Amino acid sequence: MKTPIYDFVKEYSKRDALRLHMPGHKGSGPLGFERYDITEIAGADCLYSATGIIKESEDSLTSIFDTGLSVYSCEGSSLCVRAMLYLAQLNSGARGGYALSGRNAHSSFITASALLGFDVKWLYPNSKESYLSCTISPEMLENALRSVRKKPFCVYITSPDYLGNIADIKGLSQVCDKFNIPLLVDNAHGAYLKFLPNDLHPITQGATMCCDSAHKTLPVLTGGAYLHISKKAPHVFKNQCKEALKLFGSTSPSYLILSSLDLCNRYLTDGYSDALATFTAELDKVKGRLKAYGFDILGTEPLKMTIKATTYGYTGTELACELEKRGVVCELCDKDLVVLMLSLENGFNTLKKIERCFYDIDRREPIRHRIPSVTPPQVSMSIRDAFFAKKCLLPLKECEGKIASGINTTCPPAVSILVPGEVIDKSAIKALKYYGYKDIYVIDK
Repeated sequence: MKTPIYDFVKEYSKRDALRLHMPGHKGSGPLGFERYDITEIAGADCLYSATGIIKESEDSLTSIFDTGLSVYSCEGSSLCVRAMLYLAQLNSGARGGYALSGRNAHSSFITASALLGFDVKWLYPNSKESYLSCTISPEMLENALRSVRKKPFCVYITSPDYLGNIADIKGLSQVCDKFNIPLLVDNAHGAYLKFLPNDLHPITQGATMCCDSAHKTLPVLTGGAYLHISKKAPHVFKNQCKEALKLFGSTSPSYLILSSLDLCNRYLTDGYSDALATFTAELDKVKGRLKAYGFDILGTEPLKMTIKATTYGYTGTELACELEKRGVVCELCDKDLVVLMLSLENGFNTLKKIERCFYDIDRREPIRHRIPSVTPPQVSMSIRDAFFAKKCLLPLKECEGKIASGINTTCPPAVSILVPGEVIDKSAIKALKYYGYKDIYVIDK
């Protein structure tokens, strides 16, 4: 597999050229890799109008994922999410409209709504699910679509979600095809799904478009991501893809990230599938032994371990601290859960260490409490109007009856309990307090 971007950058770094172009470090500095950090000089191509080395690399990516078109993002899946929604809205032929989405959407979906001016009709999780999950069955989706007078310009699903739950994308896509509505999937946590023995990638399963955060599960620098468009997608998606990315993206892409994405193409075609199959099989055995030992492991995503800490007698934060004492740093923890994200780069010795660490933690009496459920709040104004309104930060105790504004969440997990424009009621305050929020942004009246 050729690596045209990396090869160009590497060769340029060897030249004794006087760099009278950006960036200002001129190829040297304390980090040691500045010589590889270039800009769009002659021969380096241009990310949003690629005709040279970037196009060649993206063509390889398209072939690897077997899509209608696959392109790079240097600004993570967040950029791709906004671009997907813009394209779906453009395809509908009208400004505004609404998207039908699972409630556990990433904050980039919320900001896209504010920027593009579309409304959202939410599909909510069942009362037993964390706000980070939202199981949507094909039957649930079809009932929702049959109950609306005007169809949405897209259906938007997060899969895998932050806790490792994978949606029935094949079934959901069949429903969307029946109603002639594009299915958009935030697959930020699942770039590797394409390479499992059973290909679970959203495009393979029938999605119209999806985004993958390559940096989350593949050996790619932070910020490296893919936008995939299926072969069945309307032509406007492919034809306007780069314009959509240009609308929201920086005109100064990182060639360090692009080189990393380029090299990953070779990585993915050089025995990755076989190695992944072996690694995930061993990880599944570890999960099985830990379950038998008494740990409650959730989700179905192969490279993620989500542990319900409370059944073992710990809060998620306490269990994460116990792991960190033993040299294991988790991705996320809250009052109930610990999330561990693995990749092939961890290696088999990591699996042995994780297992030993868990066995070393003493079991306690289970913690029994009810996780606050996410209930549909009253909507007072549009996401766009609320987001751009004058706002202030208030203590939670003063927020009942106020209207939420801004993005009231941290990253991770970047999933909001409240969305701008919603009225803050007692149940919302209870949930926010439970997850450690002390103050939030509200409309300043």
